[in-house]
Amino acid sequence: MSNLSTPILSPRTVEVPPHPQWPILNTEETARMKARIRALLDAQNAVLVAHYYTDEALQALAEESGGCVADSLEMARFGTTTAARTLIVCGVRFMGETAKILNPEKRVLMPDLRATCSLDESCPVDAFSAFCDAHPDHAVVVYANTSAAVKARADWVVTSSIALPIIKHLTTQGQKILWAPDKHLGRYIERVTGADMLLWDGACIVHEEFKSVALERVRRLHPDAAVLVHPEAPDDIVDQADVVGSTTQLIRAVAELPNSEFIVATDAGIFWKMRQFAPHKTLIPAPTAGEGATCESCAHCPWMAMNALQNLEQVLRHGDQEILIDPVIRKRAVVPIQRMLNFAQASIGR
Repeated sequence: MSNLSTPILSPRTVEVPPHPQWPILNTEETARMKARIRALLDAQNAVLVAHYYTDEALQALAEESGGCVADSLEMARFGTTTAARTLIVCGVRFMGETAKILNPEKRVLMPDLRATCSLDESCPVDAFSAFCDAHPDHAVVVYANTSAAVKARADWVVTSSIALPIIKHLTTQGQKILWAPDKHLGRYIERVTGADMLLWDGACIVHEEFKSVALERVRRLHPDAAVLVHPEAPDDIVDQADVVGSTTQLIRAVAELPNSEFIVATDAGIFWKMRQFAPHKTLIPAPTAGEGATCESCAHCPWMAMNALQNLEQVLRHGDQEILIDPVIRKRAVVPIQRMLNFAQASIGR
């Protein structure tokens, strides 16, 4: 049974932004805007890095312009390998901060610096530091979905694609783990590894909305479909999965498994890349609502939705959404991030 801790201090209230009301662009307008953005990227020696959960137009543009579409681990790595002097990170703020931590000499911009993450917001650094101080015998492992200041307090930073092997590694060394902030991912890792884990009480507002009973109903309607679940989802969703994994692992599952249908329990932004890898397969969004709801599946991060072609063009013109990190915090935060990257290179060859 997980040792789930209530934060020592009350976490910040997570204020969900209203859905952005971007003007709908037709095909010609989209093409013209993408052409202008590509010209700006070239003129500024800039490259576009987009997460799988962002709008498909941004993902397409990143690939078309020589950038990167990836999960947070590969996003972090990409910035260190490109010769571009400016990184444009389409995602949420912790992704931009991670890019800046690893590339302090580069300019890092985001379409909107207000694009945060409910996990990040649920784990303020003062409360988290007090939590760590109260348990000095634990190795501090934080999920990538945290602020630079929280990362600076950690021994390890992990993403969902590498969390399991790192926790297994620490467990073989006899270490007890202090984990933050996602309790659902923490519980999943604990179940798989048998690690002794003390969990922070945080959750993703998107993945926590998947409904177990509704998922059971969809499974009955599609008995041959494989169920793909991101481990940020609650236990009763994970328990119904055929595959539990990171965004990259779920995309790979769609391409490699023989099933013709897949029920997908993660952010709907991932469907664009899944369709690239397996255009002939049917993707069914897992339900986030019960009977009578106006939306059967509304699984899309409201902060990821703050990224759009329109404000991407604006930030390239004005450069006013730049990620800046205190040098002292950056110096501390880079240590656990680099430890993760070194571990991945040594153990997985990635």
